[in-house]
Amino acid sequence: MDARATNAYWGRTGLERLILEALAAAGKHVDALTIDDLAPADQFHSGGKNATQRLARLANLRPGMRVLDVGGGLGGPARTLAVEFGCDVTVVDLTESYVQTGEALTARLRLADRVRHRVGDALALDVGAGTFDVVWTQNSGMNIADKERLYAGFARVLRPGGLLALQEPMAGPVQPVVFPVMWARDAAASFLRPPGEMRGVIAATGFQVRAWDDVTAEAVGPSTGASGPAHGVQRIVMGEALDAIVRAGQRNREEGRILMIQAVAERRSPPASAPPPRTSPMR
Repeated sequence: MDARATNAYWGRTGLERLILEALAAAGKHVDALTIDDLAPADQFHSGGKNATQRLARLANLRPGMRVLDVGGGLGGPARTLAVEFGCDVTVVDLTESYVQTGEALTARLRLADRVRHRVGDALALDVGAGTFDVVWTQNSGMNIADKERLYAGFARVLRPGGLLALQEPMAGPVQPVVFPVMWARDAAASFLRPPGEMRGVIAATGFQVRAWDDVTAEAVGPSTGASGPAHGVQRIVMGEALDAIVRAGQRNREEGRILMIQAVAERRSPPASAPPPRTSPMR
């Protein structure tokens, strides 16, 4: 989807207010929030904060790592990586209201020195080549058809030896997908590929896969048939439409139509330049 369509589908006005009201109704003290308090309302992906922690451990994230969170939404994973793993995180997302709300929540938790939010396009990352130690992406590529361009862009912004840490819904052995899903009302805006094909794309764009885990059984959320709490971000954003998404998600999960993969891949070093050919001295 382009920027206008993306903002029309995902964007919501007054999102910070809606989140704070929902948290207050759940008994949270909104003037002293922690990342755990926020987790149901800012981790907009299957498995929630537990899935974020699992992926971070899989990637062996360490303090001081520079992370680019592509499609990072409201910043829940970024704040978790900053607080629990000591990372410095830049969040890029195309949905303007998510970036604005993410900035406000990050400031509320006094994490602005470790987490930054920017409006940006995953297919046109405007950061320098080799800038980051890690590209992080959780459930953010489903609306993007050009996977080759997406992953080539990830490789470009990573230093050689840098890591790609991803969680992504992929096409299961049974097709087609039952709609609506969280990211699309119908097939026109959903671009899932099977795990084998995705692994090939990742390898072809400059990565060596280090870990590849099917986490379908554990990455539970509304898109896989679980309704979630009333103050969950899925309910806040999707409203009554969430009920149909949950019903479809249960079928997609039980019938093997959508799989959830967590993977870590290392950016290969570019091949060394060949030395210039030797020439005989002129006589």
